[in-house]
Amino acid sequence: MLVYEYAVIRFVPRVERGEFINIGLLLFCKQKRMVQGQYYLDRGKLSCFRTEVDYDSLETHVKAFISIAEAEAKTSPINSFDAAERFRWLAATKSSCIQVSATHCGLTADINQTFEQLFDELVL
Repeated sequence: MLVYEYAVIRFVPRVERGEFINIGLLLFCKQKRMVQGQYYLDRGKLSCFRTEVDYDSLETHVKAFISIAEAEAKTSPINSFDAAERFRWLAATKSSCIQVSATHCGLTADINQTFEQLFDELVL
């Protein structure tokens, strides 16, 4: 069995209001030494909230967030962190339009299936 931790990536249209939309998922597995991330932006949901952040800017920032998670961001110093450090850095409390939920943990025999199931349940 594999131990994993996950956090939901959220878009906070206006930080002062505290409203958010689940837009992605981060999953960390120490045994696999990996952080996996994925996002989905629903234009319909996003249009229900008043925000100064346009869709293209949000997508650019979320892509960078996922790129850092998966150690693909060549220009980010966080890219050099190991998987656990990257996950902790991304899952830390932030006061920005892209935030994450509290972290949760679990056990699984199939990390990829678990990621897909969590993504479907929490984001889509």
